[in-house]
Amino acid sequence: MLAKVALLILLAAVSVTAQSRDLSVEVFQVLDLPLSIHEASLVKSYKSFLLKLSLGNSSDLKLIGLRYSLVTIDSKGQPQFLVNRTEGFTLPPYDTKTLTFKTPINFKARDGERLVLMVEQVISRESIWEVVKAKDALEAYAKGDYSMAPIVMRVANSVDAPPGEPQPMIRKP
Repeated sequence: MLAKVALLILLAAVSVTAQSRDLSVEVFQVLDLPLSIHEASLVKSYKSFLLKLSLGNSSDLKLIGLRYSLVTIDSKGQPQFLVNRTEGFTLPPYDTKTLTFKTPINFKARDGERLVLMVEQVISRESIWEVVKAKDALEAYAKGDYSMAPIVMRVANSVDAPPGEPQPMIRKP
């Protein structure tokens, strides 16, 4: 009986240690994008961190990717850009999903720093939503200026053809 109690205490300690290695990430929500992030964290892997997101699709289109920026903000409010990446995934219309991107993020976490994530672009086969002047909006947000609302531009996606659509034939002379 005492061995079972000791095993449970050991398992609880390992669970708390694994959870404490994750870093919470603040999300700068862009309301005009069809993708919302409910939770974001950096999960410690072998020698780096992996980005874990809980996503929600508020459109009637299947989403296939996003581009994001991740910054650190020091105690003086100065942002420093860590990464700007594009990641692929599949999220059906009006669905939610939690996923972890396998692209490693290497940096040394320091006490007193905040991590902020902003989605800059959302991609479906039919459309691309792009945040105009995303870097300026993220820098203003990081410095505490919440008055600069990001503007989103939606354009047709001429690269990723919808499934089932005939592809144009290119003839070589």
